Amino acid sequence: MQTILPFSRFPLRRMAIDGLYVALFNVMCAVLITYVFGSGRMFGVNLVVSMCIGLSTWLLIDLARFSLWGEQGKTNWLLFLPVLAGGIVAGVFVGSHLAAWLLGFKVNIMGSLSGQRGVSALLFTVFATGVATLFFAGRDRLLQARAEAAMEKARAEAVQRQALQAQLQRLQAQIEPHMLFNTLANLQGLIALDPARAQAMLDQLITYLRATLSAARAERTTLGQEFALLDAYLGLMSVRMGARLSYGLDMPDALRNLELPPMLLQPLVENAIAHGLEPNVAGGHVQVSARALDGALELLVSDTGRGLDAGPGKPGTGLGLANIRERLRGLYGERASFSLDAAPQGAVARIVLPA
Repeated sequence: MQTILPFSRFPLRRMAIDGLYVALFNVMCAVLITYVFGSGRMFGVNLVVSMCIGLSTWLLIDLARFSLWGEQGKTNWLLFLPVLAGGIVAGVFVGSHLAAWLLGFKVNIMGSLSGQRGVSALLFTVFATGVATLFFAGRDRLLQARAEAAMEKARAEAVQRQALQAQLQRLQAQIEPHMLFNTLANLQGLIALDPARAQAMLDQLITYLRATLSAARAERTTLGQEFALLDAYLGLMSVRMGARLSYGLDMPDALRNLELPPMLLQPLVENAIAHGLEPNVAGGHVQVSARALDGALELLVSDTGRGLDAGPGKPGTGLGLANIRERLRGLYGERASFSLDAAPQGAVARIVLPA
């Protein structure tokens, strides 16, 4: 059952644009009737007649079409063909009367059809108006197909984003137990050797876990929050390593509120300590820096440890670096980069993010 579209919901802007196209098409018809099929006279009269019949026919057909199927509705062609035929007949009748009134002629359609010129002009105008109407109907079908394709593409992209987000959350979740298990293993070994330091380390661990409880599950964090978590983590490690570990955090205040993925720098700091500083008898220094660089954000984690050529300080799972690469690839594609290079003393990990 068809429902009639109320006038307030008619696509008036779209009809106005289509009306301009119909008007231009009618001008072309008047030119053809006057100068191609005619003697080159009475262009003004032919233009008025073409405009009145063409616009009347188009308006009646479009009003009926939008009333029955709406702007986005799928046109039923079995019902639309009678609408098209009726619109053409009614448009010729209404347009002829309107043209006669504007030109000051008496309305006598049968009389105007008695001459060969009148018949040719009238049939051409009717044919051209029908072609124009069919053109617009076909164009609407094409627009509807494109709209459906766009909606399908949007749905596919939404599903892809959900899958990507689930993957990123899985990768992020792998980092947290990795860090926690390492800390608990160190704490277990310290309990027998130095109970007082073990208690201090446990207190620092509790402080750190409280600070990361909400931030670690967030999709985004700020650079200031990330550095605050690093400060808590490095404080925890300094309790365990004592004077063997020193660290520095360098972040300009102008970059404090920049957003970035959470838990991005901690695996790098953890690797610097586990494989670079901790195997050294003298320990070493970890420096974490952030700076704006040519419209991008550069994050550096450097250490004065054993260096890359010395190999891993202890067996590892390799999750930290692999997760960083996968998270950066999933979030930024080719717009972000990650590198780990040897330094004159130690190693330097470098992340570049689009600002």
